Amino acid sequence: MKVSKRSSYIHSLLIQSKLRSSGLAMADWGFAHFGDDDENEDEDGEFGFQARFNQRDGLIFLIDTSKSMFDAADDEECLFQLCMKAAKTTVQNKIISSERDLIGTVFFGTEESENQSGFKHVYVYQSLDQPGAQRILDLEDMEENCVRTFSKDYGHNEAYSLRDALWTCQNMFASSAQNLGSKRIMLFTNNDDPHGANPQLRRLAVTKASDLNETGIDLELMHLQNPGQSFDINKFYKDILYNDDDDINEMADPAEKMEELLRRVRSKDHKKRANRRIPFSLGEGLNFSVGVYNLVRSCPKPYAVKLTKKENAELKSHTKTYLPDTGEVLMPQDLKKAQTYGGRKICFENDEVTEIKRFDTPGFTLMGFKPRSSLKKYFHVKPAQFIYPDEMKVTGSTQAFSALLKKCLERDVTPICKYIPSRNLPPKFVTLLPQAEELDEHKVQVTPPGFHVIFLPCADDFRRVNYVEKPRATADQIDKAKEVIKKLKFKFSSEDFENPVLQNHWRNIEALALERDEVEEPVDHILPSVELFAERAGKALDEFKDMVFPPGYVPGQKRRAPAASTAAKKAKAEDALAGLDVKKEAEAGRLGKLTVAVLRDVIKKEKINTTATRKNDLIDAINDHFGI
Repeated sequence: MKVSKRSSYIHSLLIQSKLRSSGLAMADWGFAHFGDDDENEDEDGEFGFQARFNQRDGLIFLIDTSKSMFDAADDEECLFQLCMKAAKTTVQNKIISSERDLIGTVFFGTEESENQSGFKHVYVYQSLDQPGAQRILDLEDMEENCVRTFSKDYGHNEAYSLRDALWTCQNMFASSAQNLGSKRIMLFTNNDDPHGANPQLRRLAVTKASDLNETGIDLELMHLQNPGQSFDINKFYKDILYNDDDDINEMADPAEKMEELLRRVRSKDHKKRANRRIPFSLGEGLNFSVGVYNLVRSCPKPYAVKLTKKENAELKSHTKTYLPDTGEVLMPQDLKKAQTYGGRKICFENDEVTEIKRFDTPGFTLMGFKPRSSLKKYFHVKPAQFIYPDEMKVTGSTQAFSALLKKCLERDVTPICKYIPSRNLPPKFVTLLPQAEELDEHKVQVTPPGFHVIFLPCADDFRRVNYVEKPRATADQIDKAKEVIKKLKFKFSSEDFENPVLQNHWRNIEALALERDEVEEPVDHILPSVELFAERAGKALDEFKDMVFPPGYVPGQKRRAPAASTAAKKAKAEDALAGLDVKKEAEAGRLGKLTVAVLRDVIKKEKINTTATRKNDLIDAINDHFGI
């Protein structure tokens, strides 16, 4: 299916967008794709911040196409369809969150073969490239239509070699012209022992998995199972999976439903990407390295990008600074910064300004410990960050970090540190809130272990609020309000609520790019559910309303101000004329400050003959009457 010119235009908008995902899903230490900090002004730094963010991530979906992956009841989706739907969803999310990353799709266990190395039973369905509209359409067509004809178009063959499939993925990464910051393979299968009857193929697969690990390619297992089927990771896959962060003592349960698979794919979709990597000093001569992550970030609409009319290429702007007197173009080294002090402008070179901004080496410096109870909820200056050990810079950081975390949890204390984010940012005092690891019922990591970096307020951040004490609620009203709140409480998760404006924006763009006739309406979970409120706390809400509000009160209805009577209006007008010297006001030219109603009363009182209705005409009639 060929994408139209309109779709190419919309797709170019998608590619140029700089929106970053704000999801908070984390699993197996794999944090979501967090963007760079708004305050970051670090210039390249010893930890290579800029170089890391100029790189892309590579992801290949390696999908088992054995016959068992296509077994399903008539009214249910097969496991292969779940895999294609997960791949399609990932590509859609990548366009929004990480449009520069590369994604590919490879089938193994097919009769047909299509790969550069000529391996049998390995088919490269989509090469390693940036996500786009056509790729989404192809995956969608494979999920909905081609799955019925898969046996005819691609075929099935159980005589495949997993080593060949992994080797194909390795060659795809090696032949990529892009500089990839991370390389990952997601293996989807429901076969827990693919080479149980062939020890040689098993040995070759284990050797190739070791080669992948040594070359920096991560292999992640997305194991599936049909109803009534079991998956034992100890039979084969425990020998080929490597994890630098943690030993594979227990894996998540195999996925049977789409929700379970998508949750695991999304949690592993984004490679953990530290905002910065800096040292942590426990004392003189005792340092280790940590990575700092942003957990929360706002998601605005992407800014508009100007494109050329003919080619849809992005228009780039260039700015030059000219000297007003001569029109000479000024270079960056010709510009200086100045600070006014004592009536004089003191000029600084750019290098001097850079040195002034630097206070010390970036990193955490331990100052001491405080009981966890000393941390108050109102100590909120800015959103917290998260730190996790980094073995890339200092070997043994995980061990030292784990020991510190374990002792802080046992003794219920929080470390107090001096924190310098980068060379160009001032130091801040923070407290590190320890957090233990948590797993859900499927043994998927819900909460990772580590420290939350809580920024401590300074003395100037505290303010005294003077307020006038108003009538307070009675004890019965307070108790009833507590009852209402208790009935309406629920477990909050930021993942359960999506910005409906952003969702509608991206769905409209997606519909245009994919040439949809109808746009899927997003569900606004922010709107309160009146029916659910009435079901859970209807009686308590009615009782609370009767106790607090006056009889006949209708929530949301504005009260109308009582209408003034004719007698009151007449009395008000007489009061306005009582102390008014009309002639004096006219001579002073202040008649324009009077209202039309007052001017009419003046004309009536002075018996001025006029039929004027506008304010200026009334003023002219009064001035003529007094000869002004």
